[in-house]
Amino acid sequence: MHRCYVEPGQASNATLTLSDREAHHATNVLRLKVRDRIVALDGQGSEFLCEIADISRKGGQLKVLSRTSIRPLPYQLTLIQAVPKGKAMENIVQKATELGAIGIVPLLSERTVVQLDDEDAGAKVEKWTETCIEAIKQCGSAWLPKIDPPTSPTAFLNRGERFDLQLLASLQSDTQHPRAILDAYFEERKKHATSIAIWVGPEGDFTPAEINMARNAGALPVTLGPLVLRSDTAAIYSLSVLNYEMQARLGLRVN
Repeated sequence: MHRCYVEPGQASNATLTLSDREAHHATNVLRLKVRDRIVALDGQGSEFLCEIADISRKGGQLKVLSRTSIRPLPYQLTLIQAVPKGKAMENIVQKATELGAIGIVPLLSERTVVQLDDEDAGAKVEKWTETCIEAIKQCGSAWLPKIDPPTSPTAFLNRGERFDLQLLASLQSDTQHPRAILDAYFEERKKHATSIAIWVGPEGDFTPAEINMARNAGALPVTLGPLVLRSDTAAIYSLSVLNYEMQARLGLRVN
């Protein structure tokens, strides 16, 4: 069944309002019409089975037939990603959403080619959020990840955000496999890490000073294998590996 996105805050309503953008997609791309059924997602854990009550290119109304509350995954993955040039960040955001990341922190590191002022940064976040919305419609996730405004590594660390584990994708020689770090965490605490952040650098990696800064904040260097990966590939690889490991450790079943 086709999916659409509705703005959050409508969970208790008998009818849901479609934005112009979503209505245009439903009518022009999906060719839906009144009385057709559609699944609506609000990005905050609610999934609605709806019947289209009214629709045009300028908006629409959905009659709610049933509502299901979807729990988030029992682990939380946050991607701390140096912004690559071109459209690669859009691909990273899309795949991170499909891989269940709850947060994406775009970093403007010293070797990041892209530099953004406040206006440009706001436009980027808006565009990336639209990419996230399209991704949850494709994969069926009821949860929309939070995308932070682009920031420097120093500014991010100064926020003092807490994670069970911070991992740093690294090209250095003193790395461990993510599995070894997850095993060590469990052996020490007798419980699994459930909030994990992964740092992924730009092409050419973070500078030595940035690497030391992240490591001093508790980030543990991990290997992504013997090959040097592009930044966008490294992000997808890292999130895929962490998903695989956490699903196995927590006994999650795949439908």
